[in-house]
Amino acid sequence: MGSQDLKVRTKKFAHRCVKLAMALPEIYLAKHIRGQLIRAATSVAANYRAACLAQSKAGFISKISIVLEEADESYFWLEFIIDEGLMNANLIEPLLKEAGELTAIFLSSRNTAKK
Repeated sequence: MGSQDLKVRTKKFAHRCVKLAMALPEIYLAKHIRGQLIRAATSVAANYRAACLAQSKAGFISKISIVLEEADESYFWLEFIIDEGLMNANLIEPLLKEAGELTAIFLSSRNTAKK
């Protein structure tokens, strides 16, 4: 999978998370999670684009580390939605799977870059 494919994939992930977040119920906890999930998921896409433009290996590692952290945080918030019973788990599981796969991809990318 090339960098252009990952740009598209991370942007789609962000859009899907935003749509899910906007469908959360209008209660205090869900409003908090909505903001956190939107911030984390959109940060995955935005910071991946920035990593692709890094001017040095150190810059790439720094940016890809942020992408990794935000993908993992997105996973956390999706899991938390299920844990709190705010939405049907069947609706969230595909996004949870995608967040896990993205986390693994970016962890591998960071490890490769560090070698």
